[in-house]
Amino acid sequence: QEDLVESGGRLAQAGESLRLSCVASGRLFGLYSMAWFRRAPGKERELVATVRWDGSATVYPDSVKGRFFISRDRAKNTMYLRMDNLNPEDTAVYYCATDRTTWRYRAGDYMETDFGTWGQGTQVTVSS
Repeated sequence: QEDLVESGGRLAQAGESLRLSCVASGRLFGLYSMAWFRRAPGKERELVATVRWDGSATVYPDSVKGRFFISRDRAKNTMYLRMDNLNPEDTAVYYCATDRTTWRYRAGDYMETDFGTWGQGTQVTVSS
């Protein structure tokens, strides 16, 4: 079982860019597709990006498409989320997660229950 640790969240100004990191502790990083979620105050957790286990495919919802970019570095056991042109609606706790099943990629059709390992979250606050 891997552990996931997010970092990079902070207070940002509208229009700024941030990069979040998610470091996986295990040796199986390259076998699992992964995702970033976020939970804004008073709202349900929202999927914001997914990446296939080999990094060859990514999917984003319309709310972040063109502004958020997910990537992964197998050599560093790290997944990233670059967020450009931030706005106050992006304020949330951001979580990374790993698919329960190896060699599976559901693109934009994932449900929260498809993910078996979660990080503790990192807070992103965007002021106007």
